Amino acid sequence: QVQLVESGGGLAQPGGSLRLSCAASGRTFSSYHMGWFRQVPGKERDVVAHISWSGAYTYYADSVKGRFTISRDNAKNTVYLQMNKLKPEDTAVYYCAADNTATYIDPTAPQAFGFWGQGTQVTVSS
Repeated sequence: QVQLVESGGGLAQPGGSLRLSCAASGRTFSSYHMGWFRQVPGKERDVVAHISWSGAYTYYADSVKGRFTISRDNAKNTVYLQMNKLKPEDTAVYYCAADNTATYIDPTAPQAFGFWGQGTQVTVSS
């Protein structure tokens, strides 16, 4: 079992930056694949970025490649999402997700993740 708490959301101007954090409880954080997803009202939850349990594999949605960076600090039980060059279309609720039931999971599939945070709102507007 792991509990996830996101922080760092808020209002940013277009072209600005935000860093999201996801703090995980438990002693086995290093065994969990971690993902960031986002959702806007009326739409499905979509993957933003993913990092494998080892940190050796990362995945990014095409819409955020070159602008967002996912990283993890296993000593702090935390995964981060650095978001640069923000656009209005990045506005969404951002969710942190975790799973450790398989060596490999589909990073784009929300149903592959068994644990979710409560979400943090990111609004990009001038």
